[in-house]
Amino acid sequence: MNAPEALPDSPLAAYEQALAGGFVVDAAQRRSVEALQQCFEAVHRGERPPGVYLWGPVGRGKTWLMDSFYNALRVPARRQHFHHFMQWVHQRQFQLTGNADPLRLLAEELGREVRVLCFDELFVTDIGDAMLLGRLLSLVVEQNVVLVATSNQPPDQLYADGYNRERFLPAIAALEAHMQVVAVDGEQDHRLHPGAEVQRYWVQQPQALGELFAHLSEGLPVSRETFELNHRRVATLGHSPAALWCRFSDVCEQPLAAPEFIELCERFPAILLEQVPRLGGAPREGRIARGTEDGAERIDAGDRQLPALAQNDDAVRRFIALVDECYDRRVPLYIEADVALEELYTQGYLDFAFRRTLSRLREMQLERFGAS
Repeated sequence: MNAPEALPDSPLAAYEQALAGGFVVDAAQRRSVEALQQCFEAVHRGERPPGVYLWGPVGRGKTWLMDSFYNALRVPARRQHFHHFMQWVHQRQFQLTGNADPLRLLAEELGREVRVLCFDELFVTDIGDAMLLGRLLSLVVEQNVVLVATSNQPPDQLYADGYNRERFLPAIAALEAHMQVVAVDGEQDHRLHPGAEVQRYWVQQPQALGELFAHLSEGLPVSRETFELNHRRVATLGHSPAALWCRFSDVCEQPLAAPEFIELCERFPAILLEQVPRLGGAPREGRIARGTEDGAERIDAGDRQLPALAQNDDAVRRFIALVDECYDRRVPLYIEADVALEELYTQGYLDFAFRRTLSRLREMQLERFGAS
């Protein structure tokens, strides 16, 4: 079978141009590009092809491949980080409260707006997301919307250790029914080359970020006062139009969440985070939960064992969310920590999730990160 011919401004053309510019040849990426190219051509013929689900280890180029597909599209499309999309879903569901079927109305709204919906980093940890995702995806596809997604896991491994996982099985079935699942599992970690390094991580050098903040903020108005973030007051070591300088405890040990981190990255071109401790640690003993309701229908869960979390895993979750937001928005994150990057999280319940974070932090040490 002959390889498809690259059309101008297509995913395949972008990949071949990247190879000519020095990209490492990767058979797994080539398979992924061909799947995306087939989807791309079918969409522009007015068809509704199966979507594409790209999964594999961190650093294999999944996001780049999907973005090349998205950037070439000449039909209405939306591209979002998956947790941003789910945040929008929950917000719209609330706004549509009082209607007979808010989820269907939401899917119809999407169908009027876009032909293609692209998710980056599809990763499910929340039982609320897990329960509604199957029906949501099926309803969206009914509106002739084509789905394209990236993930570190194949569909059948998503939410693998989640509570009431049987409630997530319809979502797995919907993903496998409506998308071509392609493994992007080449041996190369493309995030690690090419590119010159620039220091954005220091170990036990408390003066480093103060000096950097002074340099970035030179000639600009600087405040040392707390500032408001989504109606919460946040302590700071300093902030200016050029940068935010704060402690790990100021943002990761406070009740902040994705909306606050989104606002941080919208307000500040650079974020300086110091006094980051060694994260993770020996798990605590799990707890028992009794008498659970899920808000959609009453379920009798009985007694169940909650995960054995390390002492600071709530703060780690916030740190992961902050890194994700900085990475997605190309906002440089400068860190001063107690330990080396590779020692930041070596044990704990969030070990799998932190692998992606570690890979992103490594890429942030390259000069190309943050460039437009």
